[in-house]
Amino acid sequence: MARARGRHDPTADSLHLGHLIGLLLLRRFQLAGHRPIAVAGGATGMIGDPSGKSAERNLLSGDVLASNIAGIQGQLRRLLDFDSTTNPALLLNNADWVQPIGVLDFLRDIGKHFSVNAMMAKDSVKMRMETGISFTEFSYSLLQAYDFLHLNEKHGCILQAGGADQWGNITAGIDLIRRKHEKVTCGITTPLLTKTDGTKFGKTEGGAIWLSPEKTSVYRFYQFLVQVEDAQVVQLLKYFTFLPLEDIDALATQHAATPERRDAHRKLALELTTLVHGEQATQDAIRASEILFGGSLEGITEKQFGEVIAEVPNSDQPRANLGQPAAALLDLLVAAKLSPSKSQARKDVEAGGVYVNNMRTADAKLILGPEHLLFGTYVLLRKGKRNYALLRFQ
Repeated sequence: MARARGRHDPTADSLHLGHLIGLLLLRRFQLAGHRPIAVAGGATGMIGDPSGKSAERNLLSGDVLASNIAGIQGQLRRLLDFDSTTNPALLLNNADWVQPIGVLDFLRDIGKHFSVNAMMAKDSVKMRMETGISFTEFSYSLLQAYDFLHLNEKHGCILQAGGADQWGNITAGIDLIRRKHEKVTCGITTPLLTKTDGTKFGKTEGGAIWLSPEKTSVYRFYQFLVQVEDAQVVQLLKYFTFLPLEDIDALATQHAATPERRDAHRKLALELTTLVHGEQATQDAIRASEILFGGSLEGITEKQFGEVIAEVPNSDQPRANLGQPAAALLDLLVAAKLSPSKSQARKDVEAGGVYVNNMRTADAKLILGPEHLLFGTYVLLRKGKRNYALLRFQ
């Protein structure tokens, strides 16, 4: 049984969507009978990896790193099986073996195996030479190589996995093990996901899509996946789900024929959100997503409702108007710009095309009162299938 290792530097208290390819690769190895080793970089996280960076990373304190590691550990346990009776995953912190070693011992036993010329030839270093790189970050690959050596010696790890930008660091470890023990070890890298415009996948205008529901709600996580680019959805199904390839091929065929149905997108969102957040949270996110498709509001929490209707045009209304002629539905439809005039608003209502809180109404004389308020504040109006407006009574 081979050991496969992946590393995650705790620069935040949560992993994000970009980390998932590497994590799910470890899961695939585990499903194939191997033992995955997830390494939290309590030591390397204090240094900063220059790979893919154009500037020096801000160094984090020990307390912040410890807090970040605690948050990441819980997420890793959702994605890997640590209780298997045959090949349980290991979760280790490289601070446990890096911090005890003295600098002189490290330079003598590890540093002597590295050529400065070879280190400077690595892409992660070359791209930083013009702008400047500190000795701290320059030494990063030695620490990662030492991680691989330690895991090989103590746990029999023979394969290290990482993103494509980690190739230089991975080969440094392979070379170190060969020099120290004349053993053959391996490395494997995964693509760095980008959108079709070249920007990082898993990023939005609001920042990263985090795995923590406190940083990115389950609804937002689900919606991001539902809205991924058409050109990427089949590839992402292969990267992020464990569906049989024949099922993905069927979804690809269906997507090519009727892309407007977004069946492949919804399947991607369902599978990955369930994997990260669990079935119940995913079903709640789906229900929240259905609000803007005319779904029932029964059981929706105020937090979920607030996330959904953030995308809807809204206006404030005096609370004193409730139950008064000033809260007549026809007038509010005009004020909300769902109907151009009261006469048209009347026709819209009588034709059955107007909904109050996603419930159809044919009462052209309706005056909104406190009984219509959602969470004591809101009324959601809809005309037709997708024309929404939110009234906030204050």
